[in-house]
Amino acid sequence: MPLSFPVTVLLNAASGGAGPDEATIQTRFLAAGIEAEIVVLQSGQDPGDAARLALDRAQIVVAAGGDGTVSGVAGALAGTSRVLGVLPVGTLNHFAKDLKIPLDLEGAVATIAGGRVASVDVGQVHDRVFVNNASIGVYPSIVETREELRRAGHGKWPAMLLAMVRMLRSYRGVLVRMTVDGKEAQWRTPFVFVGNNAYTVEGLRLGSRRAVDGGRLFAYLAPRIHAYQLPLLAIRALLGLSAVSEDFEIVSAADLRVDAPHHRDIALALDGELTRMTTPLDFRTWAGALRVLVPPV
Repeated sequence: MPLSFPVTVLLNAASGGAGPDEATIQTRFLAAGIEAEIVVLQSGQDPGDAARLALDRAQIVVAAGGDGTVSGVAGALAGTSRVLGVLPVGTLNHFAKDLKIPLDLEGAVATIAGGRVASVDVGQVHDRVFVNNASIGVYPSIVETREELRRAGHGKWPAMLLAMVRMLRSYRGVLVRMTVDGKEAQWRTPFVFVGNNAYTVEGLRLGSRRAVDGGRLFAYLAPRIHAYQLPLLAIRALLGLSAVSEDFEIVSAADLRVDAPHHRDIALALDGELTRMTTPLDFRTWAGALRVLVPPV
């Protein structure tokens, strides 16, 4: 890809705490031979809105932030000829890790300058795109409780820990009805986790994906587990103790419907960002819809 293509970097300065500033990113791109436009997102600004504004002037739109920033920008670029670059300066950076994009600024910029483009899948729920996963159940409830505690004056991490203790102790699960290929099943489960392609559920690669271009969604439920048992399940999965996959119901499909009969609308974590949506939730895969700059093979 010619480096003369216009590049716009959307920098979410709030992602991950103390990340690189505008001048540092600009200097690194210039060192790689790229004159990039740097746009600093304002507090509360939607990365997707900023990306849509950039489509008319940039062939490459770079998301500089965490998974939420990447997801918002990807939602604007999916299905277009524009290409996503990633500067993973957030906290977890799952999407970058699964695509083997370097987590250091120099390596990530070098990946963008290298110009290798891959087409990857995204998931959709209603009109929202996600690059990693979407979930309902205990995790969104923990996030909602955390935000209530923060508004009451607790710090970010103490609020998160207290919210986890409260919800894992008291959460009774959510009744869900899932429809795939015209067939319906019903469970009560602590969570429904819908991944954009398959996630590893055991061993040291727990929570990662081997590929993001398989054209499938994978839904994970744990109807035989109570919420308070989830920390132990996570430890067993990480250490590879026993067949953890037997604790899950795993459904693979190109599209699926998840209904929660007792909820007209429900909290949903979408690539780590909390939102609410009307049920039923209609999920589908959008195979190969997103063009992304990735490292050389």
